[in-house]
Amino acid sequence: MTSLAHPKHLSISDFTYELPDHRIAKFPLAERDASKLLLYRDGAISEDIYKNIANHIPEGALLVFNQTKVVNARLLFKKPTGGQIEVFCLAPYQYPDIQTAMLQKGKVQWECLVGGAAKWKPGMALQLTNENPAFTLEARIVIRDANSFILGLEWDNDSLTFAEVLHYAGKVPLPPYLHRDALLSDETRYQTIYARDEGSVAAPTAGLHFTDGVMQSLKEKNIDTAFVTLHVGAGTFMPVKSATMDGHDMHEEWIDVGIETIERLITQKEQKIVAVGTTSMRTLESLYWIGNNILNGQVPQQGQVAVGQWLPYEEQPTATTSDAFLALKKYLDENGLKRLVTRTQILIAPGYTFRVVSGMVTNFHQPQSTLLLLVAAMIGDQWRNAYQYAMEHDFRFLSYGDGGLYWCVRW
Repeated sequence: MTSLAHPKHLSISDFTYELPDHRIAKFPLAERDASKLLLYRDGAISEDIYKNIANHIPEGALLVFNQTKVVNARLLFKKPTGGQIEVFCLAPYQYPDIQTAMLQKGKVQWECLVGGAAKWKPGMALQLTNENPAFTLEARIVIRDANSFILGLEWDNDSLTFAEVLHYAGKVPLPPYLHRDALLSDETRYQTIYARDEGSVAAPTAGLHFTDGVMQSLKEKNIDTAFVTLHVGAGTFMPVKSATMDGHDMHEEWIDVGIETIERLITQKEQKIVAVGTTSMRTLESLYWIGNNILNGQVPQQGQVAVGQWLPYEEQPTATTSDAFLALKKYLDENGLKRLVTRTQILIAPGYTFRVVSGMVTNFHQPQSTLLLLVAAMIGDQWRNAYQYAMEHDFRFLSYGDGGLYWCVRW
């Protein structure tokens, strides 16, 4: 089945709603699974709390979680004159994957955003001193362009990896719309309980509501779980500034999926697959298109974007979902690989035909965002009713807010 329409022509003004600042959750609830859960299926809307989510998912379903781990990506450097410049670490520059870059010792090159960049003179080195463990981190500009910087970062304690440097010297990269500094508690609460692979600069927030108790309740109902990794980039907060989607460049993000997860997807067959979060959704749907490409003689290239933003709307899907996953497994086996590591730029918007996922757990997203487009792709114009219900029933919005369980219109 081909897509209904090309989302290039979508007007972003059709995907907006009024979000007062007081409806944005500035802090998490005391208990993760006490957050409210909107339930949407076939136009019907009701509510519960996350603690009871297993009651609303059928036995035999598979929930897929994003196990990325947020890094302390905000670094506050001092100029030789004493002023402060903030550096926000986005992504590694010219490394085969994020894991390799995070394990570098002594120095790295990183793509960054720089606050107060006009005050950073050419040739000037910035420094950040950490006391325990003791090291000095130095930053220099390697490449300067209109949107970001490539910085050379060096530290004088060769026993530390860059992941450890960020852990000790950086600050939690809370979303800008929270308008507050990070607290010590955010280091725990802005991570999922199953976070493992370091590399994200934003949390996969749908997973923040899951607790050990919730995971046990899923197991008791014979609802299986699997894990993928998509390292969330700062582009997830980037509003669509063009009038139509044709003028929007979707951000690229690294995905990392083990062969055991692909094998689990193969055996799932016709049972429902539920993505926990938009990042898990984008990863799962990207896997289909990568498998489809492999069957058409296009193998993923290391470090390159395997799924472009418009690929699902301009390439013919010739593979079944099962055949696409089998092709992925065969590709990994033949190349002696245990993990698929690549990048995706997939844009899921109204007009997209879902190949893998039948349900999604997700928070409430910003107006005129690509994340809201993804929700609209799942449930059509009913997203307005769902968001209106949430607004009228005191749901909390955005990263630390409540969420919903949505079932795709095709189910």
